[in-house]
Amino acid sequence: MTQVDDWQLTADVVRSFSNTPDQRLKHILTELVQSSHDFVRRTNLTFEEWNYAIDYLARTGHACTPARQEFVLLADVLGISMLVDAINHRERDGATPTTVLGPFYVGEHKLLPHGSNISSGVSGAPMFVRIRVADVSGKPIGHAIVDVWHADDDGLYDSQKASYPEEGPSLRARFAVDAQGCLSFRTILPCSYPIPTDGPVGELLDASARHPMRPAHVHFLVAAEGFEPLVTHVFIAGDKNLESDAVFGVKSELISHLEEHDESPMPDGSPANGPWYVLTYEFRMQPGNGTAPTPLPGTRRA
Repeated sequence: MTQVDDWQLTADVVRSFSNTPDQRLKHILTELVQSSHDFVRRTNLTFEEWNYAIDYLARTGHACTPARQEFVLLADVLGISMLVDAINHRERDGATPTTVLGPFYVGEHKLLPHGSNISSGVSGAPMFVRIRVADVSGKPIGHAIVDVWHADDDGLYDSQKASYPEEGPSLRARFAVDAQGCLSFRTILPCSYPIPTDGPVGELLDASARHPMRPAHVHFLVAAEGFEPLVTHVFIAGDKNLESDAVFGVKSELISHLEEHDESPMPDGSPANGPWYVLTYEFRMQPGNGTAPTPLPGTRRA
């Protein structure tokens, strides 16, 4: 029989899971009970606070749609997403650092040829991306598949817009590298942008006097048979939000110093009407059990 003593209550709840057949699940449930009970004790949680927490989580769930994942966003701003990423990638052995996938990867990117312009019809300063995919020793991986996506000049991803998916993808694509592990494409210079703040996550940021900004970046998902999949960003050097990313995703090795140009024509032969930029980066992949099918496996998480 459960006793009134709160420490005995914790022990009783933990014991209730003692016959769980899956030992990993048993361990997780035990740690969850002990940690959550300790939290309640340490904070002397009130009924009002408990009821607010239940309501908050319910509203977070209600805010989730096929085009929005508020729970992923909540985990991001609490640093949980990056913590899970960190503990699962402790040994990088010279490989490119990982970071969060984010809530705007749709997993349905169209395969395009090298040199494609993925920003057609989108305003912004032209940016040419040149990347190379290699193993940790620098040997090119000529069979890698690379997914790229980023926000527009207004800080919005295509999947956040009412016109998506009818008008097709914008600022996102999939590429197959060449035999030397290289690829290039044209896009626009990304900018800092706020994460969505019109839901429960925005409420949390307001209550804690935190800003919602992410520094300018381009997302990359690199996959190749025989290598661990790489989910990462490349950030733009000089962005004022690099030191205070709302989702804690910045790592110094992922910051790229762009080349600025003004000569005409640009690398794709089109005339320059102002400054244009070049982003260069080499991704180094760690050996593993990854594959690179098309389309890449994964759930829709736009």
